[in-house]
Amino acid sequence: MKYSLLLAFIIFSFQLTAQDVNLSSEVYPEFDECKNVDYASQARCFNQTLIAYIISNFKIPEIVQTESYKGQLTIIFEVDESGEFQLIYLDAAYDELKEETERVFESLPKIKPATYNGRPIHMQFKMPLRIPLQNNVRVQPVEQEDEIELREEIEIEPEPNALSEYEKIKSDEFTNPRYTSQINIPLSHEFYSRFDAEFNQIGTNTHSASKPLMFAEVSPYYNFKENRRELLQDRNTLAGRKLWNEHLIRFETDKYWFTLDPGFDLQIGKDFDQKDHEFTYNNGREFIVQGGLGKNFNFYSVIYESQGRFAEYYNRFAESLRPAGGDPAIIPGRGIAKTFMDDGYDYPVAEGYLSFTPSEFINIQFGHGNNFIGDGYRSLLLSDNPSPYPYLKLNTKFWKIKYTNTWMSLRDVRPAVTNSGSFRTKYIANHYLSLNISKRLNLGFFESVMWENDNDRGFDLNYLNPVIFYRAIEFATGADGGNAIIGLTGKYKISNQMYAYWQWLIDEFSSTDVFGGEGSWKNKLGFQAGFKYFNAFDVENFYLQAEYNQVRPYTYSHNSITLNYGHNNQSMAHLWGANFREFIGIARYRKDRYFGSAKLIYGKRGFDFSDQGAYYGQDIYRTEENRPFDTGVEIGQGNTTNSFYSELEAGYIVNPTTNLKLFASFIYRDFNPQANTPANFENSTTWINFGLRTDIFNWYFDY
Repeated sequence: MKYSLLLAFIIFSFQLTAQDVNLSSEVYPEFDECKNVDYASQARCFNQTLIAYIISNFKIPEIVQTESYKGQLTIIFEVDESGEFQLIYLDAAYDELKEETERVFESLPKIKPATYNGRPIHMQFKMPLRIPLQNNVRVQPVEQEDEIELREEIEIEPEPNALSEYEKIKSDEFTNPRYTSQINIPLSHEFYSRFDAEFNQIGTNTHSASKPLMFAEVSPYYNFKENRRELLQDRNTLAGRKLWNEHLIRFETDKYWFTLDPGFDLQIGKDFDQKDHEFTYNNGREFIVQGGLGKNFNFYSVIYESQGRFAEYYNRFAESLRPAGGDPAIIPGRGIAKTFMDDGYDYPVAEGYLSFTPSEFINIQFGHGNNFIGDGYRSLLLSDNPSPYPYLKLNTKFWKIKYTNTWMSLRDVRPAVTNSGSFRTKYIANHYLSLNISKRLNLGFFESVMWENDNDRGFDLNYLNPVIFYRAIEFATGADGGNAIIGLTGKYKISNQMYAYWQWLIDEFSSTDVFGGEGSWKNKLGFQAGFKYFNAFDVENFYLQAEYNQVRPYTYSHNSITLNYGHNNQSMAHLWGANFREFIGIARYRKDRYFGSAKLIYGKRGFDFSDQGAYYGQDIYRTEENRPFDTGVEIGQGNTTNSFYSELEAGYIVNPTTNLKLFASFIYRDFNPQANTPANFENSTTWINFGLRTDIFNWYFDY
């Protein structure tokens, strides 16, 4: 009997030894404050001391306070054999909360480790930490069989039941990932002016001329999230947050995200010189979707459905662009319009792209939209002036270089070139090399070639090579095989508040004609010089810009009827075509959600006296034949016209996330030709507008 009792005692003792140390009579980790606490109170003292330290040192991130977040952090940590605190697992809705938790745990003092039979051991704990912070947090020891190995991330095995997959599709806390993604920043002069100064500080290795820029390019220099937070309003209702602060629909997980938003371009106005109609209007509705799949693939799409009638000078210009086929107009920068209610235009538009970044050096985009090259209000190389078009773009950035290759499919829609009712297709390929010579000086080199689909040539594979000189290919494909232009750009940072920029365009280069001093018609050149001044006169968010542009006659045109530098009857560069000089002054100011701008443009332009008469070089869609003279060519020749345009705009940013704006504008335009013709005659316009607009593209009225 006594041996039976001895055996039972030994087995019982072995079982006690084999138990989880966390459930046995081991000694808890010990803060200095708990040295004199009795054994029974060790766990409570450890818990209270740790929680008190966390609450006194934890700083709630600003974004969490701004968005009034309430939720829970899940924390698993251990005190190792040396008494150091080690975070093992951390889950929180905001990255800022994770960073703050890591900071606090790193600051915890080294303490006396847990012991078992006098030997130091590690001990794991789990702790839910609620926001706002609370004192009644319970720190629980983790049983040995449930302990997690010390590592940065925890792989959680999915539940085997596939029928529960649908219920698991839920959004995490939305963190506005667009601001660090490969989504393009919409081409809006006002929006770009907000970060222009930060992006062009002396010493930055940035490239600002090839646009649109991506949020990921700009976010290291300009904090989009912080600037958005500064504009957020305290709205507690769902409707209030969606209208004033947020996307309509937003969804985010650790693998993908997307947003859905409505957009608007609702305007009502009055052209006081228009006698036939009481009001001008635009009724634009938009549907915008954007998102990302993983970290390297993004997408964006917007569909516009619009009807409108504008000031009379703008309507005349839109109708002068009318395509073959009977449609009444092409709305500049938008697209072909159909008749709407006898006196208006109906013009649907669709834009979008896919953006893929296979490595940190390369981004590839395939889409339908516009591009822009330059630092100015205008571009003499590639502008967002024409209707959207299909394109493939390759951006490569390394060292001090950004290299942009763009291939585009364009259309000539004039009756003279249509075939069996279909528009004529032509292609354009360009490359632009931006090089930071120093921390202040940037130089850019541009080359572009356009060719048509003659002899069933289609898209010429010769131009797919991104590193070859297009001018050489143009010669190899025949004298009239293509139309090439080249250009130089520059920017010099005078200080962190101002920089100068310039462009030089060469459409056709013949040293004898260019430097001969006879004013040859072959001297087809353009020049731009500009200056920007940020926080002008030490007034925060006050922006000034001055710019001069000139393009000589016959630039962008060609002796072949289709090889002009245009798309949908609009110039791919400056919206005035050629044969002009122009002075521009722009002022912008923004305070919180309020903004205002003033724009003055004065130009001297040279038009033809008639469509069938002598060609003086303004209309890029006319061939270079029927010139009145070959030498003595100068800017403003022909029907010399003085043009003045002024625009004042003031408004309020309704939603900073979608860039929805409430605005009012005043436009005064005076157009004074040397001789009145059916196409160009003396007129002036006074036009006021009130509207609600999602500002995601530049709309130019300064024709």
